[in-house]
Amino acid sequence: MERKKASDYPQELLDLFHEYQHGHITRRDFLEKAQKFAVGGVTAIALYESLKPNYAWAQQVKKDDTRIKTSYETVQSPQGNGTIKGYFARPANASGKLPAMIVIHENRGLNPYVEDVARRFAVANFIAFAPDGLTSVGGFPGTDEEGAVKFRQVNGPKMFEDFVASAMWLKARPECTGKLGAIGFCFGGGIVNQLAVRLGSDLAAGAPFYGAQPSAEDTAKIKAPLMLHYADPTKDTGIGQRIPGFEAALKANNKTYQLFIYEGAQHGFHNDTTPRYDEAAAKLAWQRSLDFFNKNLR
Repeated sequence: MERKKASDYPQELLDLFHEYQHGHITRRDFLEKAQKFAVGGVTAIALYESLKPNYAWAQQVKKDDTRIKTSYETVQSPQGNGTIKGYFARPANASGKLPAMIVIHENRGLNPYVEDVARRFAVANFIAFAPDGLTSVGGFPGTDEEGAVKFRQVNGPKMFEDFVASAMWLKARPECTGKLGAIGFCFGGGIVNQLAVRLGSDLAAGAPFYGAQPSAEDTAKIKAPLMLHYADPTKDTGIGQRIPGFEAALKANNKTYQLFIYEGAQHGFHNDTTPRYDEAAAKLAWQRSLDFFNKNLR
């Protein structure tokens, strides 16, 4: 299927798909409401198919790339769901210890896009672990649609404890220098902010992408420098409305942060499996993040 851009769709349709992806409306609701955009022989189902993820687009680093080694590991999480599985990626020929990156998925579980992000970090000379928050309900089921359903079955506070356990496991790995960074997207961006609150100085840096913001009270507990990436607030209104309050709390508490807003970019702009992907914004945000982690973790 040819890749379409967000600009090929009316904003109202993109907003509708956003609501569906976040579980606010059902697939049937989406199809009914999308009907009015189904013109010129295009059906609502065809619109749905063109908007949903195509994992083939997200393979920037092949699974069998010889520069890296990957495996699936299980982490003990007694405060969470007992255990959590994840995808562990590292350089094939590392000399000495390396800084670590925990990669937190969207509200879908550990899909191929997020695994690819972990591989990208391994190519950039980090060890990376992408935990699957859906482990307790059988793991990522193979499609984002089923992943979204499974996601709503997981105990949220326990899943957060699973991510905390994953972060501390990764930081303590023999391959790790003890320097830990966190990156996450959408739901995972919110988790990066929460990890910054919980882990204090155990987290060396965090880069949440369009993530839910912590309260002002919690923001005061953050020790790690943050690099905040946001979509255009006029297109990602829910998250966008809360940027000024978060920034005010960061300033009031003298926190170290950088805030970037990508004008014209949609929520999810880094995810290269959907039409919301914005290549220019995604590449710029990725390079900024890599520079930020290299500076703070090495």
